[in-house]
Amino acid sequence: MTLSHWQERFEAWFNQSWLQDDKAHDVAHFRRVWKTAQQIMQGSEADRLVVLAACYFHDVVNLPKNHPERHLASTRAAQQTLAILAEHFPDFPHALYDGVAHAVQAHSFSAGIAPQTLEAKIVQDADRLESLGAIGLARVFYTSGALGRALFDGDDPLAMHRDLDDVTWALDHFQKKLLTLPDTMQTEAGRALAHYNADFLVHYMAKLCAELKGEYRQLDDEVLRRFSRLLP
Repeated sequence: MTLSHWQERFEAWFNQSWLQDDKAHDVAHFRRVWKTAQQIMQGSEADRLVVLAACYFHDVVNLPKNHPERHLASTRAAQQTLAILAEHFPDFPHALYDGVAHAVQAHSFSAGIAPQTLEAKIVQDADRLESLGAIGLARVFYTSGALGRALFDGDDPLAMHRDLDDVTWALDHFQKKLLTLPDTMQTEAGRALAHYNADFLVHYMAKLCAELKGEYRQLDDEVLRRFSRLLP
């Protein structure tokens, strides 16, 4: 069976059997992560079917970011993934179960589990890249809005004179997590894409801060200097 057929079967299962309301972690998200993973693993010896399955099932159990057991979500997702494969995809190779489960469990930022296989490294990078760039920008404000968090601190948007607090301010999440992601990438291709997308977020922040100063035709040079290490 081709990868395209497996992908179609996985998506059909999700569309028919999976109920959830988080549009930042829906089937479209799984499809994008898989598309990114394919770019990362070009020319590698990674098992494509392991990567495909992990990309689609990595968030099958997804707890809200403010849930006290958020760090356990990926472990539960790995367990649930194997149960789903066994019940609904009995022809999925059993020899790949461990590889899929590890890639699912290790993808999570909050779980803090180091990926031990090439497939797990690819899936982790592909999922983290979803948090950067234009898509990441949209997702962070979507998620923060769902949690009732304010957009930013208008008096100190970059937390120059206060502690970062992404529970209160959505923009703080850029520095608290998103802009740290390039340094966590496991693959060379993932690192290159992460730095490219982080550059976009830095320029967005520079534009936002300029607008807050009433400057609509330029970027805030102070922001660009502060995050210069993330720029090309």
